[in-house]
Amino acid sequence: MTLGIIGAMQMEIENLKPSIKNPTLETISSVTFIKGQINGIDVVAAVSGIGKVFAAVCTEIMILHFGVDHIINIGVAGTLVRDLKVLDVAVAESAVQHDMNTSALGDPVGLISGINVVNFEADKRLTQIVCDVLKDKGIPYQTGVIASGDMFVDTDKQRDRIRQNFKAIACEMEGGSIAHVCYINDVPFTLIRSISDGDGSAMDYNTFAGKAAEQSINIVLDVIARIK
Repeated sequence: MTLGIIGAMQMEIENLKPSIKNPTLETISSVTFIKGQINGIDVVAAVSGIGKVFAAVCTEIMILHFGVDHIINIGVAGTLVRDLKVLDVAVAESAVQHDMNTSALGDPVGLISGINVVNFEADKRLTQIVCDVLKDKGIPYQTGVIASGDMFVDTDKQRDRIRQNFKAIACEMEGGSIAHVCYINDVPFTLIRSISDGDGSAMDYNTFAGKAAEQSINIVLDVIARIK
């Protein structure tokens, strides 16, 4: 197994670096990839950059250049449901792209034309390992749909639209495109999102994003320890 670990921002990967043994760095298309081992498993970790295009580029390079055959995407997200609180965790059963909309042509909202998929299903084994780790750590979590789009969702109108269209529990800006790339390359994936904001306000995000990102790293390290 070669495991890819993708975060959108530096803070989502920074705390992982000390755990990577024998690290080597390679920069491709402005993304720096760290290759090494964690708990005897070959890993490739990278900060993709924010947004769906950066995330897709990073994922494709991991798969085609580094031969990654499983991907974990970590990071933070905003909650879309009342009982998923700040520093709780959302684990993807599937991922969607909430800003993809060709409904004027008669398509369902979120349909990715050409492959005709709305929901990209996460790998059940990886997802179960994540859930087992969260249970053992006593961290509240929910599984469900994680929605991605190239926007910071900060209004009730936006949240209501995403929740109604996709029954999503959390939203962010990368997971749906990572899932898309994994789907077309037949690579299993899972998404782990620590909740950084509860009401869409900048204050919530700025206060809790760092803590949420650190929590995601601690979770993924425990997941890696159980993957063998």
